[in-house]
Amino acid sequence: MASVHAIPSLDEQYEFTADAKRRLIIGGVVGVALVAIGSFLLASGVGEHAHEAVQGHGLSEGHEGAHGHYTWMTRFWANVWVNSVYFTGIAVAGMFFLSYNYLAQAGWSSVIKRVPEAMPAFLPVTGVIMLATFFIAGHDLFHWTHAELYEKGGESYDAIIAGKRGFLNTPFFLGRLVFYFVSWYFLWRILRNYSLQEDLNGGTEYYYKSMKFGVVFLVVFAVTSSTAAWDLIMSIDTHWFSTMFGWYTLASWHVAGLATMTLVVVMLKEQGYLKAVNESHLHDLGKFVFAFSIFWTYVWFAQFMLIYYANLPEETIYYRQRFSGYGGIYLAPFFVNLFLNFVFPFLVLMTRDAKRTNLILKVACWGVLVGHYFDFYTNIMPGTVGEHGGFGPIEFGMILIFACAFIWSVSTQLTKANLIAKNHPLLEEALHHDI
Repeated sequence: MASVHAIPSLDEQYEFTADAKRRLIIGGVVGVALVAIGSFLLASGVGEHAHEAVQGHGLSEGHEGAHGHYTWMTRFWANVWVNSVYFTGIAVAGMFFLSYNYLAQAGWSSVIKRVPEAMPAFLPVTGVIMLATFFIAGHDLFHWTHAELYEKGGESYDAIIAGKRGFLNTPFFLGRLVFYFVSWYFLWRILRNYSLQEDLNGGTEYYYKSMKFGVVFLVVFAVTSSTAAWDLIMSIDTHWFSTMFGWYTLASWHVAGLATMTLVVVMLKEQGYLKAVNESHLHDLGKFVFAFSIFWTYVWFAQFMLIYYANLPEETIYYRQRFSGYGGIYLAPFFVNLFLNFVFPFLVLMTRDAKRTNLILKVACWGVLVGHYFDFYTNIMPGTVGEHGGFGPIEFGMILIFACAFIWSVSTQLTKANLIAKNHPLLEEALHHDI
């Protein structure tokens, strides 16, 4: 529904101030210091756990978790992997949001499109980090990379993993990993360039071109979002699989990306930017976060309920490791994940006024972002470090490093274009958006 509003100036240029850069640099340095302290403590044996493995279907947690010989560096690289997967999802969610809004010919979002448009610029950073991590620590993080598992008659031969060799082999894995990041980033560059050209030249030509390439991205992402989830997360627990895991990971990435967009929009408004954004735009963003938090919960519960009801040992071992395995060190993160990703946003964002209030939106979105970090933490850490997991300086420091780098990347992109896509064909609808 549209109504008449006073039209604010559409010329807004974001300034990435020296003070903001200084704070991010300090945050990054603090993160490095925390990682160094955490690494020293781990190398010294401080905070290590020793628990008996839970047996299930001939598979012990010591087999799937902390593959082979554990060293403190395994926890370091596992944290790098968790944060890379997490921020990759947030970054690509920006492109996902742009693309389905182009396909839907949505007008309301045109006034905030520069925010999701800035997020995928971080993809090359996480892509390079993940490639480097796989080359350096792939044997520690991914059990299927050990050659002895495929030697028939050998002591370590694993028939289940050997049966997956056609998909889980290093050359094919690396090829897929490169394809994910190259295709996502390349398609984002096309949409970004069309958006900038539209600002300069106006008309509808670039809008329709963007719509076409947005559809191409959605087709590519429909496949790669699932296969990326299998490769980056599910293959860590090589014996286990879930046919719902692709949807589950996409839902987690998407709602974390939506929470990030909402936070950035609210914070920009509080700094005096995005004057054309009104309460109705915030309401819609709040509805997105609310709705997809519930969608994530639906997929999570559907996966859990089917595994629980079937009660097949080769499937239930995944949840047993997180409930009672390793001395229960993953039980608290498991339930924090559920609380912050469903109960908290469901209660906080239920009312209309809540979705229109800056403070409530920020609290809800921060809760969702913390919650989905724990989502990926509980998906990845049991299978990589097993009983040696925990939450200490190295975890806090790694989050801080990645968060500061991501904010720097987004802030830099925001400076490169007008904050309002002033020649967007549907901008008039956004300026009078009222619900």
